[in-house]
Amino acid sequence: MEPSDTLQQGIAHQREMLTQLLAQPLLQVAQASRDAWGDRAKLDAVMLQFRPEIPHCKYLYALDTHGIQVSANASQEGLIPGDFGRDRSDRPYMAEVVPSNDFLLSNAYISLRAQRPSLTAIQIVRDANGKALGFIGADFDLRDLPVTRVLYEEPRYWRQIKGDPSIRGTVFHQTRSDSEIDRHLYTILSVIEELMTAHGVFHVILHFSSSRAVIWLHDDPYRYRLLDIAALIDPDICLLYPSRPYPKDALVPVDKIRSLLRGFEQLRFMDEMFYLRSGTLNIFNGIVGLTFSCDGSHYIPYDEFLNKDHAFWVMQQA
Repeated sequence: MEPSDTLQQGIAHQREMLTQLLAQPLLQVAQASRDAWGDRAKLDAVMLQFRPEIPHCKYLYALDTHGIQVSANASQEGLIPGDFGRDRSDRPYMAEVVPSNDFLLSNAYISLRAQRPSLTAIQIVRDANGKALGFIGADFDLRDLPVTRVLYEEPRYWRQIKGDPSIRGTVFHQTRSDSEIDRHLYTILSVIEELMTAHGVFHVILHFSSSRAVIWLHDDPYRYRLLDIAALIDPDICLLYPSRPYPKDALVPVDKIRSLLRGFEQLRFMDEMFYLRSGTLNIFNGIVGLTFSCDGSHYIPYDEFLNKDHAFWVMQQA
């Protein structure tokens, strides 16, 4: 399964829940609007009456079959008459095909006014003979909508992402130059191992080419720390961070940290043209991130990474 499939499944689940929440109330608005159609004052009154009945609705309004607004906007503050006559025919939700059940929950789009992710529910209004009179539109700000509260979980399988084509096109004309990290790699990897196994660092990015590291600590996860080469080559840096037991809920076993970091070392020196530029390790999601000289990136579970040999990575970059 591709990552996009997993994401789309999660989005589809959210949309199904919202459709169940909104479809029936919008149908009631459409039915109440049928007898008021063509009378602006009556339509405004219907919009104002029913807007509180539409969960989380920001604006409620009526459109004719050409997408021209035939009512004011009903909002929490009351009617907004200035939107009467507005042409909404070019808005994203009007370009979508309304299903056979006469209800559409649009794809998300960026709103013109607030410039925030939004979506619109559209319900067709029909007369007694089934002829379409127009539409009821209900706008929603995504931040106001409920979700299932189940946090999307990043998939744990190998993912390869191609980088800048201009970098890939010149990779055969470049060779690796020793960085300061390269010259002190034994010490630096030992310092990083100590920080991760005994001082609460759960996420690290090692930038080999620019000789720096970025770390996140369990005690202060919302802020990162930037370690330059002077800090990385000094084991005294470990004195700055209190000793912490290795987290029991980490996916990466503590005894695998050294092997994973030494795996970075092997990839850094594996080839003069194809070599590791940066390596990332997160002990909680168990993912190793790799970016190579050709600007290609890989995200791979730690145990799968440990099972890949030198020849495999050379083949991947060629």
